[in-house]
Amino acid sequence: MKKLFLHLILAGITISVNAQKETKEPYLSKSFANTSIKDVDVKTSGGSISVAGVDASEARVEVYVNGNKNSDNLSKEDIKRRLEENYDLNISLSNNTLTAIAKPKERSMNWKKGLSISFKVFTPKNVNSDIATSGGSISLTNLSGNQDFSTSGGSLHVDNLSGNVKGRTSGGSIDVTNSKDDISLSTSGGSIHAENCDGNLRLSTSGGSLDLTALKGNIEASTSGGSINGNDIEGELSASTSGGSVHLNNLTCSLEASTSSGSIDISMKSIGKYIKISNSGGNVDLTIPGGKGIDLRLSGNKVSTPALANFNGSMDNNEVEGKLNGGGVPVTVRAGSGKVRLMVQ
Repeated sequence: MKKLFLHLILAGITISVNAQKETKEPYLSKSFANTSIKDVDVKTSGGSISVAGVDASEARVEVYVNGNKNSDNLSKEDIKRRLEENYDLNISLSNNTLTAIAKPKERSMNWKKGLSISFKVFTPKNVNSDIATSGGSISLTNLSGNQDFSTSGGSLHVDNLSGNVKGRTSGGSIDVTNSKDDISLSTSGGSIHAENCDGNLRLSTSGGSLDLTALKGNIEASTSGGSINGNDIEGELSASTSGGSVHLNNLTCSLEASTSSGSIDISMKSIGKYIKISNSGGNVDLTIPGGKGIDLRLSGNKVSTPALANFNGSMDNNEVEGKLNGGGVPVTVRAGSGKVRLMVQ
C-alpha cells in the first residue's frame, strides 16, 4: 500500500484548490448493503476521501469526478472516456475488504486532461481503514477500529471515532472531536482543534496553533511555532511550543508546559501529580488553588507571589523555594529572563 501511495504522489494528478471541488451528484454509486465488511482500503490522488459509519443496509461507495482545471465542464460521457483511457478504477469487495482505488494507468499521461476523483464511503461502524490521498482532504466519522490515514496537503476531520486512530497531513489543518482511546494526529503546518476527546492523545504541528477544549486523559500537544490555547482539561497534559504563547484555563491535571519566548498564562482548578513550567524569555503567570501541600520552586528575572501562609523556605526577588502547607506536589516554574507571578486562590 505504501508503494501505491508513493506512486500516486509522484503521479501528481492534481494538487490544486480545484481538486477539492466536488460535483453535487456522484458520477457512480455502488451498493454493498448487508455485506460483511471488516476492512476499508481507499486511495486516490488529488481528490478528497470521506468514510462514515452507517447501518449495514446503507453501505455503499460514491464516486465524484471533476476535471483538473477550473475551465473544465465535463459531461458524464467525457468523464467516462477519460476514466477508461487514463485510469484504473477499482471498487470492489473481496475477503471482507471494501476497496475504492483510483490510480493513473501511466505516469506519462496528459495531465491537462486529468481528473480529480473523490470517494465517499459508507460502511458499518466496526471496521479498520487504510486511507491515502496526495492532495485532498480526509474525513472520518462514526467509526470504531484501527484507522490509518494520510494526505500530502489536505485537511483532516475526525469525529466520533474510537480505537487506534493515526492520521497525518503535510500541510492541512486538523479537527478532532468526540473521539476516544488512542489518537495520534500530526500536520506539518496547519492548526489543530481538539474537543471533547478522551484517552491517549498525541497532537503535533510544525507551525500551526493548537486549540484544546474539554479533553481527558494523557495528552501530548506540541507545535514548533504556533500558540497553544486550552480549557477544561483533565488527566495529564504536556503542552509545548518553540515560540508561541501558552494559555491554559480550568485545568484539573498534571502539567508540563513550555515555550522559548512567548508568554505563559495558566489557571489550575485542581493540581495533579506535578506542575513543570519553563519559559526561556517570556513571562509566566500561574494560578493554583489554596490549601494544597506543595514543594515550590520559582525562578526568573523577577518573582512575585502573594503573602504565602504556611510557607517554609527562602524567598527573594529572583527565586522562591520551599514548602507550602507542609510540602507535597512539586510545582516548578523557570522563566529565565522573564517574570514569574504566582497567585494562590
